[in-house]
Amino acid sequence: MSFMRKVSQKFLKQIAMLSTLLLVVAAVCQRPGWRAIAQSAPVDQAVEDARQMVIDGRRVFRFDTFGDEVFWGDTLKLHQAIQGSRLGGVGDGLSPQAALNLGLKVDAEVVPTAVADQIKSGQLSLKDPANTLALLKLNAVVGVTGFFDGDQLRAIGIQCALCHSTVDDSFLPGIGKRLDGWPNRDLDIGKIVALAPDLRAFAELLMVDQNTVRTVLQSWGPGKFDAELSLDGKAFNPDNGGKSAATLIPPAFGLAGVNLHTWTGWGGVSHWNAFVANIEMHGVGRFFDPRLNDPKFRIAVRGGFADIKVDPANDRITKQLPALQVYQLSLRAPKPVDSSFNRDAAARGQRLFDGKAQCNNCHVRPLFTEPGWNMHTPQEVCIDSFQADRSPDRRYRTAPLAGLFAHQKGGFYHDGRFETLNQVLDHYNTCRSLGLSSQEKTDVIQYLLSL
Repeated sequence: MSFMRKVSQKFLKQIAMLSTLLLVVAAVCQRPGWRAIAQSAPVDQAVEDARQMVIDGRRVFRFDTFGDEVFWGDTLKLHQAIQGSRLGGVGDGLSPQAALNLGLKVDAEVVPTAVADQIKSGQLSLKDPANTLALLKLNAVVGVTGFFDGDQLRAIGIQCALCHSTVDDSFLPGIGKRLDGWPNRDLDIGKIVALAPDLRAFAELLMVDQNTVRTVLQSWGPGKFDAELSLDGKAFNPDNGGKSAATLIPPAFGLAGVNLHTWTGWGGVSHWNAFVANIEMHGVGRFFDPRLNDPKFRIAVRGGFADIKVDPANDRITKQLPALQVYQLSLRAPKPVDSSFNRDAAARGQRLFDGKAQCNNCHVRPLFTEPGWNMHTPQEVCIDSFQADRSPDRRYRTAPLAGLFAHQKGGFYHDGRFETLNQVLDHYNTCRSLGLSSQEKTDVIQYLLSL
C-alpha cells in the first residue's frame, strides 16, 4: 500500500506540473506577437479557393435564375397559369398535387415544421393553388423561384436544379431532401412549359402556331427535354418510329475527369452551362459558338444564337460559370446500397465487363468513359444517326456508368429507346457478336447496378 501511495503522489505531481505548463503556454499565446505568429500559419489558398467555389457554385446551381424570370414571367406569363384566375392569373391554377404529378419536387428541409405537420395531417390541402404559391414563397420548390409583389406572384424563374436535382422522397413522394446532380426523370418539363398562356416567343422562333408548339412540348414526356429543337426545329425522329426528338435528362454527377458531358458531345460542362443558361433557360448573358452558324441549325441562325451579346453590366451568367462548373465537377456519383444487387454475380460481371463483354474497351474503369475524346459514330454503336446529326461532330458520347442505379427510370441511351439493361445487353450482344449467355448478361447487369 505504501508503494502504491508513493506512485499515486508522484503521478499527481506530474499532472500538476503539466497543468501549470499548459497555463503558461496559453498565457504566452495570448500575447500580440504570438497571436500574429499563429495567425500567419500557412494556409493552402488553392484548397480554400476551391472550397469557396463549391459553396458559391451550389448556390448558383440551386438558386440563380440568371435573370430568366423576364422570359418565363413577362414573356410567357407562366406564373399566371400557376396562380389561376382565383388568385389573379388564368385558368384553374397549379395545385401542389398537380405540380408533384408533373414531377416538380419540394425541398422538405426548408418547409417549416408547422407547415410539414399540416401537410402530413391533411390540414394543408395539396389541391389548392394558393398553397403552391405558399411553397414558392418559402423557396421550397426545387429549381423554381417565385417573384412576388406582396402576395401577388408576378413572375417565376428557373434554375439548373429544376432538371438536374431531385429529392429522396423521405417526407412524401416528391418531397424530401435534395439530391443534386440526380436527373429528375419524373419532370415533365414539356407539359409545364405548355401551361404558359403565351407561347408566341417559341411560335415565332420556330415559325409555327402556338397550338403546334404545345403539341410538340406535350410529346416529350417525363424526364425528357429537347435542347436542339430551338436550333434545328426538328421535333420528331423519323428513324425511331416518328417518336419525339427529346432526349433523357442526363445526370450531372460523376463528371470529373470526363471530357464531353452531353449525349452528342457538344462540349464540356462549362460550354453546356453557358449554352443552356442563355438559349434554353433564356437568361441574360454572353454566348459564343460559331458552329451554330451552320445552315443545318436553321433556327439558331435565325435567332442569332451563335453570338449572343449583352451589355457587360447586365450579364447575369458569365461571372457565375466558374463556380458553377467547380460545383458540378465536385458531385460524385452516388453509391448503391449493398442489398440492391447480388455481390457474387457482380464480381463475375466485372470480369465479363473487362473481358468477354468488351464494355471496358469504351467504359474505361473508373471513369466508365474514355479518358480523352469519348465519342463514337452511330455505326460503331449500331443505332440511327438522327440525334448525332443534330450535333456538330455527328457522334454519340460514351456515357459514364457510375451511379447508373440512380437514373434507370426512363430507359437507356440518349432517348430511352431501351427500357431495361437487359435490352441494352441484347443490343450489344448482337451489335458486337459477343456471344453472351443469359446468365452472363445477368451477371454484367448486376455489376452495372453495383457501380
